[in-house]
Amino acid sequence: METILVTGGSGFIGTNFIKFVMENHPRWAVVNLDALTYAGNPENHRELERDDRYTFVQGNIADAGLLEKLFAAHRFSGVFHFAAETHVDRSITGPEVFLNTNIIGTFKLLEASLAHVRSVPDAPFRFLHVSTDEVYGSLGFKDPAFTETTPYDPSSPYSASKASSDHFVKAFHRTYGLDVVVTNCSNNYGPYQFPEKLIPLVILNILDNKPLPVYGKGENIRDWLYVKDHCDALVRVFLKGTSGGTYNIGGGEEKNNLAVVRAICDLVDKRTGRKSSSRELISYVQDRPGHDLRYAIDCAKAERSVGFKAQYSFEQALAATIDWYLDHMDWVRSVQTGAYRKWIETQYTTRGVK
Repeated sequence: METILVTGGSGFIGTNFIKFVMENHPRWAVVNLDALTYAGNPENHRELERDDRYTFVQGNIADAGLLEKLFAAHRFSGVFHFAAETHVDRSITGPEVFLNTNIIGTFKLLEASLAHVRSVPDAPFRFLHVSTDEVYGSLGFKDPAFTETTPYDPSSPYSASKASSDHFVKAFHRTYGLDVVVTNCSNNYGPYQFPEKLIPLVILNILDNKPLPVYGKGENIRDWLYVKDHCDALVRVFLKGTSGGTYNIGGGEEKNNLAVVRAICDLVDKRTGRKSSSRELISYVQDRPGHDLRYAIDCAKAERSVGFKAQYSFEQALAATIDWYLDHMDWVRSVQTGAYRKWIETQYTTRGVK
């Protein structure tokens, strides 16, 4: 049995990743370190409370003393680093927390990992850093997709903080020889995503008969990656990736925001028997500052090197995602706190309808 540390394992992607590991990799035990900020939910793993392979620790990745104790107690064979502030809009209104978590937190985790490796030099260890395609900046409609050699050109405080953390991870490999791999993924969607993000926000606003906010004209394009495909890719990179390497992970499903919103409307209407089309709720709101036009991922390296290829079509996975939210409204309402409602009002309602 090997033990891995999963940071941010009670957030959206971390939650799905832990469930994927527990189901598919029985020789791995998991320590979930999560600070339980607004987007972290300990209820996500309630079924694992009595599983000897799962341990939850509430704490911050910037707490060097806590990290030292965890590494000493569990002698991790690997780290899957998900913990991060991730919402672009929040980074615009309050960027400092993104520096503290995404840069300082990653640095502290790297220091703890390096100290661990030096204390047990013959033990296997790998650090997998989960990043984003947003570090590459924006593409035009006809530009080729991002590759692993695309220069970094971040547009928001969020993507700038992730770009910095990427560089620190790679620097620890080049300077100290720490075994690291970096993954840059496209837009994830699926179960357990906090409803500030586009897909769950639209699903829930339809159910509540609220406006469906679309930035600008809805022309911004994203490559959509189902979270279960992402989890599969991460394990493959961890097991087969080249030390110091970077791997782009995408779903191969480029869609503009308006098309995504319309697809959600049609599927929710069909599943709920809504009499009037929820497309009538679409509202065009003032665009956000520095809104990247298009992201697109070239996954050729990951496909060639580690055997990754997305298994879910956008239509198939979107339907499964909608079904999950419709079947888990108790979870939804538990995370829709007063603070969440105030945030949504600030971000969208006060922007006005064009």
